[in-house]
Amino acid sequence: MPIVWNINPVIIKIGFFELRYYSLFFVAGILSAYFMFKKINSSDSAERMYPQQQIDNLAFFMIAGTLIGARLGHCLFYDFAYYSKHILEIFLPFSFDKNAGFVFTGYQGLASHGGALGIVLAIALFCKRYKKNILSVLDKISVVVPVTAGFIRLGNLMNSEIIGKASDSNFAFIFKRIDNIPRHPAQLYESVCYFIIFFIMLYVYKKTDFINVKGKIFGLFLTLTFIFRFFIEFIKENQSAFENAMFLNMGQVLSLPFIFIGVCLFFLKYKKK
Repeated sequence: MPIVWNINPVIIKIGFFELRYYSLFFVAGILSAYFMFKKINSSDSAERMYPQQQIDNLAFFMIAGTLIGARLGHCLFYDFAYYSKHILEIFLPFSFDKNAGFVFTGYQGLASHGGALGIVLAIALFCKRYKKNILSVLDKISVVVPVTAGFIRLGNLMNSEIIGKASDSNFAFIFKRIDNIPRHPAQLYESVCYFIIFFIMLYVYKKTDFINVKGKIFGLFLTLTFIFRFFIEFIKENQSAFENAMFLNMGQVLSLPFIFIGVCLFFLKYKKK
């Protein structure tokens, strides 16, 4: 029998303000990654250890890069037709209705590929400020990023969004807020995979010599994450109508460059000058 999923995504509502499970999972993912990064940093060698102020600044850069990149990624890649005519709604968590007036919507629509690009750009700015090697920073960050991704997908599950295609498996969910069709819980699949990738990355960082080749761990992270993302898209419903006419959906198309870069970084051999 399929699991009937009918969770109210709103925990509490006061006036126009809503506290959602998604927001809590998002914050939980960021905090978990932050404290895990501190733990990893404390056991690193002296040349790879960051002072606390740099860790805090790196966290700020990454949070800003994630939110801005994910928001712009969704608006540009998945819903450009709408947001090109409602530009302010890209940046403000409100929409305007002629009858209801201003309506608090939150930031409905965050794209993980845009978030990934935002993180890389944010780290590039951090490295420029503190004169650090960007690949070294990306290697270290790659260990904890999957934790945040895993929590965010749990938030998507609570929102009954990013649903899978129809399924007759024993693990199927009926998302009552969408329809009465048993479906793959694609959000849950992704979440579990990201947590598995976290443990793989932690093992690689601690137990192998990959860290001695700049970019190798980051390359492994990109390859594992986006290969999985590419294949799981086959069992997910398209997020935008225009994807129905595509051979590969937008999530798969955007994953291919990340996979290519990841493979190149993983196998690229650096020589000391």
